[in-house]
Amino acid sequence: MCGIVAIRPWDGGTVSKDALARATAALRHRGPDGERTWTSPSGRVGLGHARLAINDPEGAQPIANEDGRLRIAANGEFYDFRRMRRSLQAAGHRFRTRSDTEVALHLYEDAGTECLHKLRGQFAFVVWNEATGVLFAARDRFGIKPLFYCKHEGALYLASEAKALFAAGVPAAWDPHAAYHALHACPDERHSLFAGIAQLPPGHLLVASDAGVRIERYWDLPPSPRTRVRPASPPNQHVEEVRNLVREAVRLRIDADVPVGCLLSGGLDSSAVLGMASSCASEPVAAFTVGFERRSYDESDAARGMAKSARANHVVATLRDSDLADHFADAVWHAETLQYNAHGVARFLLSRSVRQAGYRAVLAGEGADEAFFGYEFLRAAASASPAAGASPIAGVLRRLRFLPRLLRSPSRRFPALAAVSPWMARIASLLGTSPALFGRLARGLGHLRSLYAPAFLHDFRGYDLYRAYYRRCNEAASLAKREPARQLLYLWLHSLFANYHLAADRLDMAHGVEVRLPFLDHRLFEYVNTLPLPLLAATRPEKLLLRTAMRPYVSDAVHDRTKRPFWAPPSAGLGANPLHDCVQDALRGQAMQSVPFFDQASVLRFLDALPALPDADRPAADSLLLMLASAAILQERYRL
Repeated sequence: MCGIVAIRPWDGGTVSKDALARATAALRHRGPDGERTWTSPSGRVGLGHARLAINDPEGAQPIANEDGRLRIAANGEFYDFRRMRRSLQAAGHRFRTRSDTEVALHLYEDAGTECLHKLRGQFAFVVWNEATGVLFAARDRFGIKPLFYCKHEGALYLASEAKALFAAGVPAAWDPHAAYHALHACPDERHSLFAGIAQLPPGHLLVASDAGVRIERYWDLPPSPRTRVRPASPPNQHVEEVRNLVREAVRLRIDADVPVGCLLSGGLDSSAVLGMASSCASEPVAAFTVGFERRSYDESDAARGMAKSARANHVVATLRDSDLADHFADAVWHAETLQYNAHGVARFLLSRSVRQAGYRAVLAGEGADEAFFGYEFLRAAASASPAAGASPIAGVLRRLRFLPRLLRSPSRRFPALAAVSPWMARIASLLGTSPALFGRLARGLGHLRSLYAPAFLHDFRGYDLYRAYYRRCNEAASLAKREPARQLLYLWLHSLFANYHLAADRLDMAHGVEVRLPFLDHRLFEYVNTLPLPLLAATRPEKLLLRTAMRPYVSDAVHDRTKRPFWAPPSAGLGANPLHDCVQDALRGQAMQSVPFFDQASVLRFLDALPALPDADRPAADSLLLMLASAAILQERYRL
């Protein structure tokens, strides 16, 4: 829920109340139920809050503790807060509201930064201590809720979205390094696309005082214990524990003062959440599905069957191609990121339907593919890894089997990928059981590099971004302690997952809708992370452990269905369709000419050549065109 702003000047400066009010108003879409700003008596800090009322309709923020020394403004939810509230009251704390946010405030009052280890949820929050002049901020473990910050003209600014910082007076400009990473599908969790505007990384805290700003990690996914157990099927104790942990995660997330629905795609993950939520609820649960007029992309029939099985009230938002085109620019503006496909605008419009139906909060299935190795590339990496419990001789034989791949020149298999990252090309050659992922990436990079402005490309000559990213993660998390497949999972969690998939928060909150993610409950995720890799990475059927655990809660059709990726209708090379026309207009317009990364003449030649593009290149071209169009829209909308 909500949007937050904090401004903390240094060197005796005072907060501009006008800047604080403008920044808070820029987040009105996140908190349509009211705005409130507060400036400390000393003028040393200002807090702003745009409120989405889910728990305690009267609990306006910022909230003060008993003596007024501390103030908190929070975005998101702290789960299991009713139990923690009772414990804090028993310890002598007096509460001003019934809000879950006040629980976090009193925990911080007692334990300081250690309070984060007691909090369970999806959140970003700031606490001001008037007595010490310290501003404390934190972001949840996986980065479900955003928090941006920057230093500008002698002050520290924090906000839920970058657009609020621009409204406060921070200048808007591109960050070339961050853009380079994002264009290569490896966005940096520490940065935004905008110069000088950073993100507080997932699982990190920030402390700002007169001495400066300190950022620390407070949580990371722990390395998995090496095990010699190789079960042929999910043992009953693991099935039961997963079922119990999913039930608890769902139960905590449907606890609210307003009705909570579910997003439903018809696949295993969202169906499991709906089925479990229905078993925990006393009334029928609302389920929301996005459908498409192009029937080959529409999954609403599968979702309809699951909704009937769960006795849910089912709402299908059927989108026309013209809907995707008409709202693509607004979705890009709200997301503040490059879009790699049309999923983002589809999610933007689905959340609008949720709000129109009178709902403010829904549950969704994101995170299950990460926890239970649902992605093909994760399972492929697991199959390429030495088997747990294998004998030394078997390990030697397995390595010899991969020797021809290592001897074969990676540049011949993935020439476009090798031109960007020789290091990644070698990894792709080793993990040859997953050609689709790396083949599509390589084809896209080949087209992308032909469109760059020469000066921009020159600035990154000799820079292997994938190797640099791996080294940074290795320094932070000692990746060598993890199995190779779990190294890949870690890299995924801290790049595209945190910076693209979870950026859907800004698409949902554009309509004042909070999406809650039970599979990213850290206790559930940590437990699954301790299980033997072969138990999670079975290829047929995929996610066997989750599938078995959720069997009582999903329909037969869902249980037996193999994984199907969610695809929105594409834009590239399909002749006349509204989204394709929208992309063409964006790339042939003045805004694209102003984007400093690309040579528009090369872009126009690429557009003209689309009809002759080989079929194998069309999926990569679709992603590339939507990235280019996103850049043009951000250039124009934010006047970069």
